[in-house]
Amino acid sequence: MSLRLKINLIVGTLTVMFVVGLLALEIGNLRVSVNEEVVAANRVASQLLKRMAGLSASEGTPAMLSFLKGVGRVRSAEISLVDSQGRTLYESPPSPYKPGRDAPAWFERMISPAPSIQIHDFADARLRVRANASRAVLDAWDFLLPFSAGAVALLLAINVLVFWLVGRAVRPLQQVVDGLVQLQAGRFNVVLPPLRGTEAAAIGAAFNRLVGVLGELLATERRAIRAEQQLSDSRELTRWIDHRLEQERHLIARELHDELGQSVTAIRSLALSIAQRILDRDPESGQAAQLIAEESSRLYDAMHGLIPRLTPLVLDSFGLSEALMDLAERTRKTHPDVQLALRFESGQLPPLDPEDALALYRAAQEGITNALRHGRARHLMLELQRGVEELTLTVEDDGDGLAVDWQQKPGHHGLRWLAERVLAQGGRLVIENASSRGVRLRVVLPLARLTGTAA
Repeated sequence: MSLRLKINLIVGTLTVMFVVGLLALEIGNLRVSVNEEVVAANRVASQLLKRMAGLSASEGTPAMLSFLKGVGRVRSAEISLVDSQGRTLYESPPSPYKPGRDAPAWFERMISPAPSIQIHDFADARLRVRANASRAVLDAWDFLLPFSAGAVALLLAINVLVFWLVGRAVRPLQQVVDGLVQLQAGRFNVVLPPLRGTEAAAIGAAFNRLVGVLGELLATERRAIRAEQQLSDSRELTRWIDHRLEQERHLIARELHDELGQSVTAIRSLALSIAQRILDRDPESGQAAQLIAEESSRLYDAMHGLIPRLTPLVLDSFGLSEALMDLAERTRKTHPDVQLALRFESGQLPPLDPEDALALYRAAQEGITNALRHGRARHLMLELQRGVEELTLTVEDDGDGLAVDWQQKPGHHGLRWLAERVLAQGGRLVIENASSRGVRLRVVLPLARLTGTAA
């Protein structure tokens, strides 16, 4: 039910109650008026007849009968004369006032006074006067009909006027409702015109502000969705590039280890063989062959130092624990003045997915490299700890630490690349200054992901 109809029903009910109350009040007034008229008329008629009965006592009943016939009909009174034998000598004639018409019986019962009969005895006859309010009731009915019609017409006019006025008053609210419907339908550019009325104008202004804010929020959300999609695409591309790089590194490392490594080993063996055979006969050629063997050996060592930087082949063969211990051993050899402590037990590690194991290994490699190259650290700690739901790798050093705004400065591409790799594996990377000095790098991976090859 609309607000307009509700208001009109309320006003209509109130006006009907008012009209009904007004009619009830008027009917009460009419009842009082009829009663007063009938009582007064009967009192006058009774007094007159009583006096005439006294005056006519000496002349007898014929004189009273003659008088009554001369008087005729008395309003609001029915007069009858009865002799001593009960025979009716006289009855009042019908009233000539509004002949042939009577008020409805229910209305007459509603406003007529209680029946009243007065009896006067004289000589050999009895005079009876009975109240008759029919003409007074008919007058009241004739008055009430136009009054009721006017009240009903006034009621209809008031309701029509109220309906029209309420329609004008709530028209701005209908515009607000239409705007909300359009807003619900997805048209977020709807704008309400200036509305009449203080409250309606305030509602319209608030609605337009709401639509404006909603439009800004939607535009922001669309930009955020596009940015998130672009970021997701960028991360997908980053993961794809990283995966391809790891494949190429692995292929190159395999080629270096299997093909070039064997070739260099063969060259060294041949050079040593040549040097042993011709050293006595041709010392100069023997020294050249010995030099080739030594250079081949240095090339082999350099190649084997390059292979772990390209890809940890030991990770594929023996797992994360052995790969981290190999990384620590090579670090100690290349930096004999640096102390590197390991804190983990291989038996405590869960089975790891190859990508997860590689991410942890790259994190350890990046942390050690940065500590030695940029932090000038002398003590390092590499820890791998298994929790209830997470596996945590920590690299902590005693180097120079990080600047407060290091993330806003250019560079640190290795750390950013590592963060993308860890995020792609569902983990998180935390880099912070240690409590005393140096840097603490921590990688946390959820254990729910860690399935696959044993470490």
